[in-house]
Amino acid sequence: MHSGSELAPDVFERLNMDWRKRRLERLTEPHGWLSLVGLVTLDPGRVKTVGSAPDNDVVVSSGPARWGSVRVAQSGRVVFDVAAPGEVRIDGAEVTSGEMTLGRDSDPVYVEADGARIHLVAPGGRLALRVRDPQAPTRTEFVGLDYYPLDPDWRVTAEFISHPPGATIQVANVMGQLIEEPNPGMVRFVHEGKTISLEAVREDDKLFFIFADRTSGTETYGLGRFLYADLPQDGRVVLDFNQAYNPPCAFNAYTTCPLPPQSNRIDAWIRAGEMRYAGKAGLEEPLSVPSDGQASGL
Repeated sequence: MHSGSELAPDVFERLNMDWRKRRLERLTEPHGWLSLVGLVTLDPGRVKTVGSAPDNDVVVSSGPARWGSVRVAQSGRVVFDVAAPGEVRIDGAEVTSGEMTLGRDSDPVYVEADGARIHLVAPGGRLALRVRDPQAPTRTEFVGLDYYPLDPDWRVTAEFISHPPGATIQVANVMGQLIEEPNPGMVRFVHEGKTISLEAVREDDKLFFIFADRTSGTETYGLGRFLYADLPQDGRVVLDFNQAYNPPCAFNAYTTCPLPPQSNRIDAWIRAGEMRYAGKAGLEEPLSVPSDGQASGL
């Protein structure tokens, strides 16, 4: 194992402080994770009305009383029909209807009125409508992020052990779904005499680690933390646990966060990175979507 001492102290500090700045900016964006206010599942052949009036199937906090309706065909195609032209826009355009897509290779199509937005997601393959509002209390009452002091000993170079091509790992999410994720390999390193191993998920051009450790539930978020790393080079991966951070569900209940697989529940105290959120917690335990299809009132 090689530690962050390979970096000059000022370089190590600058890299991590820049990362923390970007992390805060992304988290607090107007339509970022803090803005989530609803998650409603959609079923083929069904229509759901959307608007600020309480008699809608999906109630939003702003905009006209009736934004319109979401139609889901048996084929899975989703169309939004606008009921308030000029007030409701689809991807910024004034139209009377438009197809809503997930946007696997780009941002999803969104419907917006008075700052609030809805768009499609498909956690575990189950189609749902996500509602975002920049005025959500989780965003307007956000109290900031707390971190352990920077520790170069928690920037490590780990051995990468490849799995056979096409290998997957089963990862549960907070909705109780089990998802097979691409699992290219595992990393292994020694810290203070203890061997630590973590299974990696491939996410685009990064390795993604979902882990829990002895600090989870006390000093750090109880449902684990996330960490990204560059793809391996020459059989090695640099892991900087100073950049371990809380998943969105630490702040907001309307999320679909993955949970650490059993192999990534570490018997070690990783006192580096982001600490437990000091504000109102999002999810403190996994949930399941009720029969009415709305993960609300949590």
